[in-house]
Amino acid sequence: MVLHGLLGSSRNWLTTGGDLASHYHVFALDLRNHGKSPHAEPMDYATMMADVLAWLDAQGLSKVALMGHSMGGKVAMLLACRHPERVERLVVVDIAPKNYLSHAHRAEFAAMNELRLETLQSRGEAELRFEARVSDWAMRKFLVTNLERTDDGSWRWQINLPAITAALPEIEGNPLVSEDTFPGPVLFVTGGKSNYVREADLSVIAAHFPKAHVEVVAGSGHNPHMETRAEFVAKVLNG
Repeated sequence: MVLHGLLGSSRNWLTTGGDLASHYHVFALDLRNHGKSPHAEPMDYATMMADVLAWLDAQGLSKVALMGHSMGGKVAMLLACRHPERVERLVVVDIAPKNYLSHAHRAEFAAMNELRLETLQSRGEAELRFEARVSDWAMRKFLVTNLERTDDGSWRWQINLPAITAALPEIEGNPLVSEDTFPGPVLFVTGGKSNYVREADLSVIAAHFPKAHVEVVAGSGHNPHMETRAEFVAKVLNG
């Protein structure tokens, strides 16, 4: 089971999920307020974890190998710690159990909230409007994947932008408390060009996940499943 990151969706995992499907039966979920999942509040880790557990129960899945990227990695870590009987193996992609206030995506969210959808003609135009606030072209392209056409030809956000914006302090925080641990096997896959997981975080990872080991994909940033897919898949399968 795969859980995507902030502003992502299951679509981000179609190709990598296909690679993994030769070894696993892969499920990729849309977390609440993302993708095609319902818009609902609250937007916090305990509720997202409960959503995943409810989906597992509805599918009759008692235990899964669980993988999460970024925000989805935090959901996955919380679920493994609070319900270890449901997790056979945990894979956490480029995130650590800590607060990420320095990684606040304030500029991106300001750009999205400022976008006047009623005058928007295309995703390309939205990218141009984002340039003043969002310097990275890849991030601009990623943001506009959340725009979709309505039946009358206008544009709308597929994500629940107001709810996610309001929940940013919660999303950036650490869902784990000091007592949270998972005794099973854990693989952390990090990007060598990313600063989301640092050397100083390894002791905290070990405290929560005593059987964890960390694999670094040297050529990748925050999205090793997309930037260096073949190496990422190899590490997950061999880890």
